[in-house]
Amino acid sequence: MESAEAEPSDSRPEEDGAAPCSGLPPPEQPGATMEECLAKKMEITVSEAEKRTGRNAMNMQETYTAYLIETRVVESQSEGQCAPVDSLWRRYSEFELLRNYLSVTYPHIVVPPLPEKRADFVWHKLSADNMDPDFVERRRIGLENFLLRVASHPVLCQDKIFYSFLTQEGGWKEMVNETGFQLKADSRLKALNATFRVKNPDKRFTELKHYSDELQSVISHLLRVRARVADRLYGVYKVHGNYGRVFSEWSAIEKEMGDGLQSAGHHMDVYAASIDDILEEEEHYADQLKEYLFYAEALRAVCRKHELMQYDLEMAAQDLTSKKQQCEELATGTVRTFSLKGMTSKLFGQETPEQREAKIKVLEEQIQEGEEQLKSKNLEGRDFVKSAWADIERFKEQKNHDLKEALISYAVMQISMCKKGIQVWTNAKECFSKM
Repeated sequence: MESAEAEPSDSRPEEDGAAPCSGLPPPEQPGATMEECLAKKMEITVSEAEKRTGRNAMNMQETYTAYLIETRVVESQSEGQCAPVDSLWRRYSEFELLRNYLSVTYPHIVVPPLPEKRADFVWHKLSADNMDPDFVERRRIGLENFLLRVASHPVLCQDKIFYSFLTQEGGWKEMVNETGFQLKADSRLKALNATFRVKNPDKRFTELKHYSDELQSVISHLLRVRARVADRLYGVYKVHGNYGRVFSEWSAIEKEMGDGLQSAGHHMDVYAASIDDILEEEEHYADQLKEYLFYAEALRAVCRKHELMQYDLEMAAQDLTSKKQQCEELATGTVRTFSLKGMTSKLFGQETPEQREAKIKVLEEQIQEGEEQLKSKNLEGRDFVKSAWADIERFKEQKNHDLKEALISYAVMQISMCKKGIQVWTNAKECFSKM
């Protein structure tokens, strides 16, 4: 992730008091230590998935999946005794609500993503139905991983809404909505506008945004390649079942060779049947890659928020400069740039000294207020960069560790699979040798 590690330039000139909030060393992320994280104090599992039928907000019948969350407080366990298990049911839409709340409330944090709602990048024998039992099971594992990610995060683990999500079944949605987080959410149009109009972006966040695009592209391509390989591998393994059938038929017409052919056919049948379990295990590694496919969007969300804050800062600086210019023009009686007000004064006469003084007084008050707002936005922007970059560094360390482990495990699985193929043909060779 070299592109995300570029240091910002400290030598860029400040434009209208709205320089990007960068050039500061990444600070320590405030929050809980690893020992204080909720994941260390509470065991969290999504232990079960259940298909249900009910009525939605439009009073229409729908089928959905509910997930059983079980929690057990670790600290309260005494010697030889276990704390009781608390449990509650949550729908996927409630997980979505929780993540949306976290993303809006903590815009400087790379919020862990949810597993996919519908299967994507699947090989053709795998069902893309979101009610398919195998897919529901993989999503159950993904939802548990999401909760553990949040519970292990030094900041997110301390959120009261998250804790209530784990422990309070009734009234949780109302509690979330009462926070008013939806009102703080930035519109997509505003974010797009900031992307194209910000004049002085932070180089680090620009490079991080490009990196997230590239990461998403690379992982998407990798998942597509894996799906194609899985399709072909499935065919190769299943063809070995034909070997088994042919050897079994052949054994029926042979006396001396019959037992050897029958045994070899049995080994081929076992080999052909093993591909289903192998590819199901492969899906686990694919889901690990998909998590970082979705993490790429979480990275971009932090970058977009920074662009919005920088854009607001530049607009505030521009407005302050404009007001100072208006005040100067009124005080000196000169107009440096073309304006409608200037044309109006020429056509209908100059303002009286009293009117001019009144306008100057109003502008001076607005300038003072604007300077305070600009100072506040500068401080807010700097705090955001400090917190965001600290969390990005934490994420980079996590990403490097997770993807390294996933790729090594995938390679080990492929090696094991090849060894099984070699063993099958070794066994077949022994069967043939005994004929």
